[in-house]
Amino acid sequence: MALVIESKKACAVNPLKMSQPLGAAYAFMGLASCMPLMHGSQGCTSFGLVLLVRHFKEAIPLQTTAMNETTTVMGGYDNIEKALLNIRQRAKPQLIAICSTGLTETKGDDVDACIVLARKKHPELADTEIVYVSTPDYAGAFQDGWAKAVTRLVTALPARDTPRRAHWVNVLPGSHLTPGDIDELRELIESFGLRPVFVPDVSGSLDGHISGDWLGTTLGGTTLAELGDLGGAAHTLAIGEQMRPAAQALEQCCGVPFTLFDRVTGLTATDALVQRLSELSGRGVPAKLCRQRSQLVDAMLDGHFHFSNIKVALGAEPDLLWAAGMMLHEMGAELSVAVTTTASPLLARLPIGEVVIGDLEDFERLAQATGSDLLMTHSHGRQAATRLGKPLFRLGIPMFDRIGNAHKCYVGYRGTRDFVYEVGNLLIEQIPHHGPGDWPLPAASLEAAAAPPAACPFPAVTGHISMPDARLAAASA
Repeated sequence: MALVIESKKACAVNPLKMSQPLGAAYAFMGLASCMPLMHGSQGCTSFGLVLLVRHFKEAIPLQTTAMNETTTVMGGYDNIEKALLNIRQRAKPQLIAICSTGLTETKGDDVDACIVLARKKHPELADTEIVYVSTPDYAGAFQDGWAKAVTRLVTALPARDTPRRAHWVNVLPGSHLTPGDIDELRELIESFGLRPVFVPDVSGSLDGHISGDWLGTTLGGTTLAELGDLGGAAHTLAIGEQMRPAAQALEQCCGVPFTLFDRVTGLTATDALVQRLSELSGRGVPAKLCRQRSQLVDAMLDGHFHFSNIKVALGAEPDLLWAAGMMLHEMGAELSVAVTTTASPLLARLPIGEVVIGDLEDFERLAQATGSDLLMTHSHGRQAATRLGKPLFRLGIPMFDRIGNAHKCYVGYRGTRDFVYEVGNLLIEQIPHHGPGDWPLPAASLEAAAAPPAACPFPAVTGHISMPDARLAAASA
């Protein structure tokens, strides 16, 4: 059990976390024909807009109610009304999604009442769906805002009387999953003959594709019709602990049962997902997935020499910290530093003495104190890596000094394999003295390597590929 400690500093130095409203706005960008709207000052929206533009290298639809000193004191109804009318007239979205900021939360604006009044006063808004989520930026962090936005969507928009559809599954992905991750999960789920609906689906809007016509709203993602049909799915798959409240809310309002996966990065984690999909579909595991699994086991066997005894300092949002940290632990690395942004039940289960809810100053200080060999965090950790003379593996949002961030994939068998390769190659390049020649393999490992490979754990598959699990387990011991 890890001890979770919250930093008590008066201010954040080189912040690790991002705000709730930005997380909520990012979730809304995974909806088709949507315009996210921040109820607050122009500066709040501009900062988030620039951050996402630099990360994705794409045009980002994000509007603001542009509150100033006077409107803040007098109340924001007029600004909300004008914003709704202007957005509907100019961008013509099917959905306007409003998230609050610290400014308007401190004032106490009743945004739900403002929406009701605006609809009564302007009947032309009847053709536009409007949702609101409370996300003060003085509490929580990025994944909290995402989680609140998704919870609001799955409670406000699905129809309660939708008939059940066999082989339809809802998928609630956490904010730590990239568009590339979602594409990989979609292909994996569809390989079982299931029809997944992702809420939200940032792979449809932020994957770099180009639309034929310029739109002022999001270019793709989960449609309003799909949101309305969520209650008719046979099952819900929630990815990440942050998605538990949304999955529970959908089950309560529409009766859709759910399965939560705290991560889908790693061998055992992906096995659990594949096994559940096989149960839901009533089909055996496709041979191509057994082949991908075999490739991952081989990659782990090849790479564990370079991971063993490496000390890793990891700074990320809780669900991403958990997924990456547990994968590193499975590869034989030691998680020497864990710094995160907000509370989560997963933190106490990490294989480390303590987890700090803090900033990148804490991250750098602890990495230096523990003699960490590798740093893992987003691009704002590059200064710490330079000062400490340690390699940096960039992970999470923002990554503004790299391209292709939308297509990074570290989930499933193939994504986990790529994670092992990328981190392993960085270790080989930056720590060249660390390799299999540093110590002899124990006799048990040599004997296990010579033994016949173990059978695939999915016996229902015809012509499956065997995988050397026993050799991997013994060599990693």
